[in-house]
Amino acid sequence: MPPDGDFATPTAIPPPLLMSLIPLPWQKTAARKVADRREALDLWPEWQLKTPVPEDLTDVSHLPASQLTDREREIVCQDATALVDAMRERRYTAVEVARAFCHVATVAQSLTNCLSEVFFDEALQRAAELDRHLAETGEVVGPLHGLPVSIKDHVLVRGHDTSSGYIAWAYKTKATKDAVVVSILREAGAVLYVKTANPQTLLALETNNNIYGRTLNPFNRKLTPGGSSGGESALISVHGSPLGIGTDIGGSIRIPAAHMGLYGLKGSVGRIPHAGLMGSHDGMDAIVGALGPIATSARDLALFCRTMLQYEPWLIEPPLLEIPWKQDVVEGKGIADKLCIAILWDDGVVLPHPPILDALKRTKEALLAAGHEVIEWIPVDHQEAWELVCKLYFLDGGEEYREALKNDPMVPQTEWIMAQVPNGGKPFTVDEIFRLNLAREAFRTKIAQHWNSTRTRTESGRPIDAILSPVAPTLAPPHDTTRWWGYTSYWNLMDYPAAVFPVGRYTALDSSSDFTAAAYPRNAVEDYIRSQWNPETYDNAAISLQLIGRRLNEERVLGMLQKVEDARRFFGSV
Repeated sequence: MPPDGDFATPTAIPPPLLMSLIPLPWQKTAARKVADRREALDLWPEWQLKTPVPEDLTDVSHLPASQLTDREREIVCQDATALVDAMRERRYTAVEVARAFCHVATVAQSLTNCLSEVFFDEALQRAAELDRHLAETGEVVGPLHGLPVSIKDHVLVRGHDTSSGYIAWAYKTKATKDAVVVSILREAGAVLYVKTANPQTLLALETNNNIYGRTLNPFNRKLTPGGSSGGESALISVHGSPLGIGTDIGGSIRIPAAHMGLYGLKGSVGRIPHAGLMGSHDGMDAIVGALGPIATSARDLALFCRTMLQYEPWLIEPPLLEIPWKQDVVEGKGIADKLCIAILWDDGVVLPHPPILDALKRTKEALLAAGHEVIEWIPVDHQEAWELVCKLYFLDGGEEYREALKNDPMVPQTEWIMAQVPNGGKPFTVDEIFRLNLAREAFRTKIAQHWNSTRTRTESGRPIDAILSPVAPTLAPPHDTTRWWGYTSYWNLMDYPAAVFPVGRYTALDSSSDFTAAAYPRNAVEDYIRSQWNPETYDNAAISLQLIGRRLNEERVLGMLQKVEDARRFFGSV
């Protein structure tokens, strides 16, 4: 160190090091976005966490609601269905509900980095309007009157930035109109207050980007909350939102819901509004994502879908199918008292970790005790399905992603998915795309026939009602280590609806003795995932499963889910 009064000249710093100290344009953009978010949160100092939290504290799930009053805690611990009923009955005002969730969201952000855009002032203003309307008319505005709803970042919300995890889009994509889903939410009386983090490219099952950084799992911050709707799952899991909007083209609703012990629904394409999203490959319809809810109860999944279809969105979004919501089916109409469920234990590519196999085994036992039939689902071509899905994801050879990332360094999960780009990174020709579409339809036909053929193996002589499956081969894994999407992306390829539901939390459960890993891994991916298994790694992680139904049968899936959960509830100790 030079003596007092002496100052090193700029030439004393080697030029390469000097250049490294100058923020790059992408870093400046990120710093500005983070500062804007901080400024929006600092307007509400009373909602900040009062006590610093050590960075090495892994389980912070109890902290976001720790500063609430008893009444506020009562509010945020209810599901969306109970909240809208309570506000309709004037047991809570919309303002006090909004304030409680804004409070928790503020703390959740400081602990998990789950938010992108913050607009509490707009939320409280809207909540006050709703309260006045109810007081003056005696009527609620709509089925979601006063319900706070969080929105995934790439969904357009009028007046707010839609960077979608891309540095290049930050400050250049302020929405001038709402997505169709957001427009319906407003009409239904919902209160919008935050947008939530999604990953760079959106094509990732973890949540990390160069604008805001990494989103953490509040039950174990060494683990991912999933992606691409990971901001939603982290926020909802700690009572910072009662209902959130996610999207799913390969598992991006189901994986975050599973990793955070929540409920999530990926419907078939054409059921739920999808227009008004900003992401790469807009207009590509070889494989299309689905928008859907993440929530704390199965009945909230139905509440969201029922609300969306009540407003006849097919009149303004032409690709949607005119299929009104059938709540009576959700409640059991037309669903057999005795279900036949096929269990997918192993997709033939990656054997799930022991806690997941154990959860399947326990659920099978509960279903049998409840009088349902259970058979094995014989997996068909899961590796081939993944290879086909990757081709459909990257028809342009990944060029649009590379263009968007020219001045935006790839985060690890982006590097991984871009390494999956097929065809040597070259675009497919028109003829090749036609052939890929034919291959997709041939695959769908083959699996539909495979489903139909189960009638020869069931006691009733009819095909199975649903498939019970892992959501992923691991519980929420350490950051940057997600490697196999096959348990979710397979059903995107099929366009089958699937609902995720929680079955517990990892507490060193014994794995099923019925399933023993082969002496040698079948492939490099299974070898990697097998090597990840260590009980200590997954401490406090959620355990979840998914129930899969036939295309466009969202109501039946939720109706059957109720029967599955009833079986677990009454016979889960068998």
